[in-house]
Amino acid sequence: MNLAPKLIYGTAWKGDKTARLVISAFLQGFRAVDTACQPKHYREDLVGEALEILQDKHSIKREDVYIQTKFTPFPGQDSTKPIPYNPRDNIPAQIKSSLSKSLASLHTSYLDAYLLHSPLRTLPLTMEAWRTLMAAQDEGTVRAIGISNVYDVGVLKALEKERKVQIVQNRWYEGNAWDKEVWAYCKENGIIYQSFWTLTGSPALLTHSHTTSLADKLDVTAAQVLFKLAQLNNVVPLSGTTSELHMQQDLAAERIVFEEEMLDDYKRITDLIWK
Repeated sequence: MNLAPKLIYGTAWKGDKTARLVISAFLQGFRAVDTACQPKHYREDLVGEALEILQDKHSIKREDVYIQTKFTPFPGQDSTKPIPYNPRDNIPAQIKSSLSKSLASLHTSYLDAYLLHSPLRTLPLTMEAWRTLMAAQDEGTVRAIGISNVYDVGVLKALEKERKVQIVQNRWYEGNAWDKEVWAYCKENGIIYQSFWTLTGSPALLTHSHTTSLADKLDVTAAQVLFKLAQLNNVVPLSGTTSELHMQQDLAAERIVFEEEMLDDYKRITDLIWK
């Protein structure tokens, strides 16, 4: 499977509807899914259930699917829900336990990508966690490794002393000024930059006259314009929509072409983000 999908279906906060929505997303055309071994916000087991149904009933094979999940450090877990490791264990043991749980829940022998859900509380602990991900990659259990919720380039530089970071997944939206420093670092260093909260967190850009004007000219939605703009600028968006229509529209964004006469409109929008 291509390690750089253009769009990923996000499964946070889907609860008991997770399996149905993942099935729906894949039947609309998605082939990449993001989850986490974090019962607080994800039902990783239901993602796995959906993938089994898709393979058994719809002939969507494992090798044609990009599966990405995460190790969530203890502060990100909910102690009232099952935790996929013993929090008293050392970090490598926690990650190995969580990874084993993820593989079982997702009914797979390998992951296309495995991320730290966030840096740990100290840099040495983050480095220890990173080395554990490196070991999983060396064993072939994980094909790509990365980190989420990292807004300090210094952390990425520290990790890269051990091994190149392959994926960063961050909020990319107007509320954090589009995470310019980390985004630029990823672009300069060939790191896949995935975004979440991009639509929900950017109402001003979605309703800006530059965006709506270009959407009207293309006969698409403002959300599609933003997703296409992201894809043209080293950003792989996550879509967590529950609407089949929006799933179709989000996937169709990749096929949008900005004709020459639209480039001025396109530049005006990019200037809103990067200037």
